[in-house]
Amino acid sequence: MKCMNELEACRERANRQELLDRIERAIPTDGTREPIKGLHLFRVSRPAEPVVGLSVPAFCFIAQGSKEILLGEKAYRYDANHFLLATVELPATGVVREASHNRPYLGLRVDLDSTLVGSAMVEAAIPAPRGFSDAKAIVVSALDSQLRDATLRLVRLIDSPEEARILAPLVKREIVFRLLIGEQGNRLRHLAMLGGHSHRIARAVERLRTDFDKPLRVEEIAREFGMSPSGFHHHFKNVTDMSPIQFQRQIRLQEAL
Repeated sequence: MKCMNELEACRERANRQELLDRIERAIPTDGTREPIKGLHLFRVSRPAEPVVGLSVPAFCFIAQGSKEILLGEKAYRYDANHFLLATVELPATGVVREASHNRPYLGLRVDLDSTLVGSAMVEAAIPAPRGFSDAKAIVVSALDSQLRDATLRLVRLIDSPEEARILAPLVKREIVFRLLIGEQGNRLRHLAMLGGHSHRIARAVERLRTDFDKPLRVEEIAREFGMSPSGFHHHFKNVTDMSPIQFQRQIRLQEAL
């Protein structure tokens, strides 16, 4: 047993180092790159100023350094031992906290699609969420070895474009499956659902983003999505960590920059 544990620990260290080396080689200078469709690489050589943007449904992983996502009044920090899962497009601020010339911040993002999540659920016979509980739009969780392994196999495909064309969708599907059966699986399952509060809030978010420059009428939006004004306000804040008014202000501020 001790021998097996030592082998697993050795393999884990090797995978961590290989991921770091491959990402660093794939993006040798500061910036962003999308070597495979839906796979984005990031490199930053010093702690950066806050960047305002939109969080998109995605699995986010860091090979080196740490980053913080500010959403409303909450901060979500993650590093090489944790991943960030986002399931709704929201205005958020990203801040790279740990980075230097010798140890640059190196991270990646795998975009998630509701159709892919839904089909993976069907194929794996994973049931839909019970009831209509809310699922937070952003969460940070511990990264396990199997999810890291799948991520490494996706990054390896950067060096093999012909193989990536066939295998990348399969590895992305495995990443989705690993997320679905993990501790945050229920949050991801909401991304694929046609009903429930989280899906309705996601649609309301899109409506507010599109009509950010128009007067906010909570009663009208709540009625459109089949909710009472108080219920809409409650579930909107549960999912996004912001009230509808705070969300609209964030969007307006972002558009003004």
